Amino acid sequence: MDPNKLNHDRAPESTPLRKTRPRSADAAARPQVRPKAEGWKQIADPDGRPTLQFASPRVKQPATHLADLTLEEREAKVVELGVPKFRAKQLSKHYFEHRTTDPEQMTDLPKDRREELAAAFFPPLLTEVKRLVTDDGDTIKFLWRLFDGALVESVLMRYPGRITLCVSSQCGCGMNCPFCATGQAGLTRNMSTAEILDQIVQANRVIAEGGLGGARRVAQGAEPERVNNIVFMGMGEPLANYKRVMNAVHRMIAPSPEGLGMSARGITVSTVGLAPAIRKLAAENIPITFALSLHAPDDQLRDELIPVNSRWKVEEVLDAAYHYYETTGRRVSIEYALIKDMNDHGWRADLLADKLNERGRGWVHVNPIPLNPTPGSIWTSSTREVTREFVDRLNAAGIPTTLRDTRGKEIDGACGQLVATEQDVAEAEAFAAAG
Repeated sequence: MDPNKLNHDRAPESTPLRKTRPRSADAAARPQVRPKAEGWKQIADPDGRPTLQFASPRVKQPATHLADLTLEEREAKVVELGVPKFRAKQLSKHYFEHRTTDPEQMTDLPKDRREELAAAFFPPLLTEVKRLVTDDGDTIKFLWRLFDGALVESVLMRYPGRITLCVSSQCGCGMNCPFCATGQAGLTRNMSTAEILDQIVQANRVIAEGGLGGARRVAQGAEPERVNNIVFMGMGEPLANYKRVMNAVHRMIAPSPEGLGMSARGITVSTVGLAPAIRKLAAENIPITFALSLHAPDDQLRDELIPVNSRWKVEEVLDAAYHYYETTGRRVSIEYALIKDMNDHGWRADLLADKLNERGRGWVHVNPIPLNPTPGSIWTSSTREVTREFVDRLNAAGIPTTLRDTRGKEIDGACGQLVATEQDVAEAEAFAAAG
């Protein structure tokens, strides 16, 4: 599907669009499919409502890593070890710039202290278990084993002019959305700041080694390729792990040697709608992009599709999103997975446009996402014609709309597909047993 052919500034003159409503003939022409879990049992309260997990289970976290600490905290730690504090900058450069934790490569450190310093600052975090690559080599899905055996995934993608990494922020997810593979096993635990960042560092290492297809030749003196675009759209609900995610963001944008020196404008934080956390994010005063996974403009459907809607309704979540725009001046992205006969009716496009326009113009951009088709399932993508109409209706109402170009379907690395399967678990156990 060519997204460029589906984005229009106005509706085609040959097929004028009229607004529709749920009880109109247009809506009656197609069925209304209701959300339901397929192939797994959705965790529910005694009253039948899907269970939500906001707090991480009390489990052991990984040992403190250099990336968990500010530069000042690193300096204090090296002094405690009886080493001059400037060594903290050297250690930081080795990790963030040279992408190494190998003491043998840290030749600027005292030879008799290298092993000790590396052990103190670089406890094991992510171990690569499996790497799946698309045929063109431009998309890689990584399966990582964490220190406690938990499994997470991240996806590295090359686009024209940028390299994007979709990072995970939790092991599993507690939001229990019935169409998302990640939430089926519930929430295992929050990831640490360093575990989040290590996904980027290891991805940069793969890029430097030529592991991402289509690598450009870097002229002498030019900056080597690296990840320059981060989307918190992997496993987990980022705003449910707020403190560690924001610590990771601060390390991403901090200049070397404190951090990765990335642009805040290249970082997107997504949420299913934790309204108080959205307002808290606005107060951070960091020009990151905020994305709201809405998927339905009406509470009746969104209550079933996005269980957290039982806590914060559509109006409250959109108010929080608009508050983010008012506070930061940064345009908000609305993510909307188009699911056949479930949330893709014309009247829902009209209702979405009305609700967004009620709050003003120019503050929002909508990204419809074709759901990854599953034969015989209720969870399948909208038809091309329905997708075109949905996009046209939003554009005709003055809402900038761009159909999302999804990557990684062939390796189960696209939106909503990240999950550790039974085969992944078996491979990770075999990997661990082999040492």
